[in-house]
Amino acid sequence: MLDLKYVLSNFDEVAAKLARRGGSIDLEPVRRLGEERRTLLQESESLRQKQNAANEQMKVLAKQGGDALAGARAELKELSGQIKGLDEKLRGIEAELEQALLYLPNLPAESTPEGRSEDDNVQVRTWGEKRALDFAPKTHDELGTALGIFDFDRAAKLSGARFVVLRGMGARLERALAAFMLDVHTSRGYEEVLPPYLVNRESMTGTGQLPKFEDDAFKTREEEQKDEKFLIPTAEVPVTNLYRDEILEGEQLPLRHTAWTPCFRREAGSYGRDTKGLIRQHQFHKVELVKFTRPESSYEELEKLTGDAEEILQRLGLHYRVMALCTGDLGFGAAKTYDIEVWLPGQSAYREISSCSNFEDFQARRAQIRFRPAKGEKPRFVHTLNGSGLAIGRTVVAILEQYQRADGSVAIPEALQPYLGGAKELR
Repeated sequence: MLDLKYVLSNFDEVAAKLARRGGSIDLEPVRRLGEERRTLLQESESLRQKQNAANEQMKVLAKQGGDALAGARAELKELSGQIKGLDEKLRGIEAELEQALLYLPNLPAESTPEGRSEDDNVQVRTWGEKRALDFAPKTHDELGTALGIFDFDRAAKLSGARFVVLRGMGARLERALAAFMLDVHTSRGYEEVLPPYLVNRESMTGTGQLPKFEDDAFKTREEEQKDEKFLIPTAEVPVTNLYRDEILEGEQLPLRHTAWTPCFRREAGSYGRDTKGLIRQHQFHKVELVKFTRPESSYEELEKLTGDAEEILQRLGLHYRVMALCTGDLGFGAAKTYDIEVWLPGQSAYREISSCSNFEDFQARRAQIRFRPAKGEKPRFVHTLNGSGLAIGRTVVAILEQYQRADGSVAIPEALQPYLGGAKELR
């Protein structure tokens, strides 16, 4: 959430920064509601001054007695009623303002490249080389089905489209990757957490999924919504909200957490895209990285977080590139994002396997996560960062496609072999 005071005080600047994202972002409701709020506050303050003066007058008249006292009481009662009415209007206006702000995206960082779409994203670096294959490469779904580790037909019978049953070495590979990733990240200072997979509306609002993207969420149906819960779209949601409505001590920062969870997404806006294979599923596993930092160090921590995600691909020997997302391709809550895209020879394309973002204080303001810089100092909002470290299904995809052989077998990266009982290949 953007800072209301900053938005109203720097309206044209905020409008210009949001315009960098492209599209039409209407700030006029915020301006109008802000003006109404300011007028009501001024009226309320004026009436409170009159009320204070009337109270003082009452003290004098109470000593004197007489008919004037009754008139002063009537005036005071009328002032109290007017103030109460203004306060009710003010609460309504502030509720509308908060709702309007919840729909506004974050301001892009100055270092985020200008652009209108993914075509304008900027390559920052690459690692490794495309493997030289002397045969026509297959796609991961062809390989996995032939190897007997993917069962899409029975998954469709169980749950419909965009699901898979992993069998045998496929299931073991998924589990091995999760253990491998968690071992790497915890060795680098991240605390592992295993959070709930069902969260409340406040948690989804805190990280920015709600209210704007509610259609993409799976949720329980409750007639009165007294116990409404959402299946998490990413571990970012429960892990970030661990500290909702809390004030952390400055010496605790940065806090670094990693979590392995399933993720559930409707993929409401992706009809017809990536309908085959593991690229875009309703349910998938992911290892997430989440950081809470001081504002002045958050961009340094973004570089480190991105490097931590890259470390997994490097240990697995998977060729990838890092792209800085342009303003037009930036996610709703992010100020700056690096996408890590892994090479898939079967598709002859790079595909995202991790998205590492700095949200600055956007999520922290929504979730009220603050820190006290030093003893006795006023609390400030933390900066939150997160990224995949990595999406496990897409890592399986990359291993199958980059390590495939002409006979349809697949070599297992050396770093993973100890997690698979020493197995060196899928055949």
